[in-house]
Amino acid sequence: MLLKLLPVFMLILGIGAGVGAALVLSPTDELGTEDARPGTERKPADIGRDETDTEFVKLNNQFVIPVIEDEKVASLVVLSLSIETRIPMRDVVYEREPRLRDAFLQVLFDHANMGGFNGAFTKSDMLSILRNSLNDVARKELGADVQSVLITDITRQDS
Repeated sequence: MLLKLLPVFMLILGIGAGVGAALVLSPTDELGTEDARPGTERKPADIGRDETDTEFVKLNNQFVIPVIEDEKVASLVVLSLSIETRIPMRDVVYEREPRLRDAFLQVLFDHANMGGFNGAFTKSDMLSILRNSLNDVARKELGADVQSVLITDITRQDS
């Protein structure tokens, strides 16, 4: 009789251990309190950073970059960029936009001249190189309040 109850006892013990482990190991916020809402888990990079700390500033006009092959325009690349900054930077970005656009255009032209827009130009390694260069220029022009430069649209039209 005792051997027949052993599997039931083990099942109850296993369920209890699982529930206990779930309670002990459940995610907590910065204050140590639990947040039971689904989808509210915080990633390590987000801890200490509130969503309202940054804003996205979309640059007014697109960037048009010619891709030159054999001394001719082989295609045009059209990009839209936004800048993620700490608040309040919107006015500063728009005040310095001509200087910023000039610096971005130089980076984009250099990228095109190195073949960055040839072939599979949307591969992540190619775009990472471009993003890093754009980030460096934006921080040089606007300071450390720039979080990142986002490529919001990119297209290439071949001739």
